[in-house]
Amino acid sequence: MAVMYPASDFPSEPGPRSGTPGAFGRSHRPTGPARPGTPGAWDTFGPLGFQLVLLRRMADHQPGLVEDALRELGVDRSRMREANRRWQAVLRAPGRRGARPPYRSVLGPPEATGERHVGDLTFEAATWRVPLWPDLRFEVLTAPGGAVWNEWLVRAPGAPAPELRTVEDLKPWSCTVDEVARAFAPARPLEGTAPTRWRLAFTAPDASGKRAAYTAEFTWGLLQRFV
Repeated sequence: MAVMYPASDFPSEPGPRSGTPGAFGRSHRPTGPARPGTPGAWDTFGPLGFQLVLLRRMADHQPGLVEDALRELGVDRSRMREANRRWQAVLRAPGRRGARPPYRSVLGPPEATGERHVGDLTFEAATWRVPLWPDLRFEVLTAPGGAVWNEWLVRAPGAPAPELRTVEDLKPWSCTVDEVARAFAPARPLEGTAPTRWRLAFTAPDASGKRAAYTAEFTWGLLQRFV
């Protein structure tokens, strides 16, 4: 089961392990503030700044994991907030309404591109590496005409997915929307509580085998918690 959401509707120990901060080249730190929309603005933002944008939303549910990630990246919360402010300023800038986010300007050329078919629809798929999560990729699906349909974290090709058999296996940052939907099918998509957030309703057993209904919450496609 592939769970798809149109993005326009909603808006540990360090190491290269799925679900935890991984080795990151600290040479990528930005060197100074440049205003979005001016020449060189994204030269100082780059992959580090974009990862901070991802973390800013995740901090609402998993502040401890975010603090670990910030230490791994060598930055503090104020830098994270500033990165998010700059990103939002670009998305809301006059003249950008309906324009796709500047992922290529920030992240460089995608690692892979191709077509993705969802029902009768065909999308252009582009993926980028995210150093904090070596086993994941940031995926953007673009519809004909250039509108962004979906933007989230997915499992990298060839990377081992977690074994999800009980709710105890649902660890924060360990799995993606699609992985939970497949493991506990049939899962029902719910409207997110904020931009870049998704929810899934599903039934699953606990370690004793007792089944119950749960709702999993995701940010940028990565599991944050379930209730």
